[in-house]
Amino acid sequence: MVLVQGKTLSPILTARGVRLAVAVGRFNERVTKLLLEGALEAYARLGGDPKEVLVVWVPGSFELPLVAKRLAQRPDVDAVVALGAVIRGETPHFEYVAAQAAGGLMQAMLQTEKPIVFGVLTTNTPEEAQERAGGKAGNKGAEAVFTAIEMVKLLEAIARL
Repeated sequence: MVLVQGKTLSPILTARGVRLAVAVGRFNERVTKLLLEGALEAYARLGGDPKEVLVVWVPGSFELPLVAKRLAQRPDVDAVVALGAVIRGETPHFEYVAAQAAGGLMQAMLQTEKPIVFGVLTTNTPEEAQERAGGKAGNKGAEAVFTAIEMVKLLEAIARL
């Protein structure tokens, strides 16, 4: 719920009419496939047709910001969900990739003024990633779609004020 100029905005979560794109990193594909499945299932649960979702595979999470920005610039896309999995290793590579992916996606969202949702797992182990891709901790791909739909509806409501 959001309060704007004395009005409470509580957008109804429905995917009907929301044109969604999903960018997915292939690195750690065993995990990212599950995130994508969760994302498409969530879109369907909210009344959308998963066949209408534009899905683009990218090499890894580091490449997500550029592709997400290009997708958000399309007039037929209302929101972008960026899915990836960065799992800590023995080198500082994890920190660089995770930080650059997050910062790049935020920058792309602010530049395009369209929701670009961070659905990139940053975990210590492959097991933790699996838990967040449909295991005990739910599916972060699904959560990212819920966030994207909510943001589209919220921005539409703000525009109508």
